[in-house]
Amino acid sequence: MKTLKRIALTVVTVTTLISLSACGNMSQRDKSTAVGAGVGGVAGAVLTGGSGIGTVGGAAVGGVIGNQVGK
Repeated sequence: MKTLKRIALTVVTVTTLISLSACGNMSQRDKSTAVGAGVGGVAGAVLTGGSGIGTVGGAAVGGVIGNQVGK
């Protein structure tokens, strides 16, 4: 069981590092959209008690707001 947890942690860590490297050449507007989607997703999850629809809806609204702010 400990081996499985170690493998899972390694996979998550590598995936996170690869994802972060993809953000290197993003424009300011793209970064604002991504941050807005992240914040909106967290806010949607908190406000709806972890509902998947609330999380996705919050991410969508946050992404739109972040996109418009990043103009």
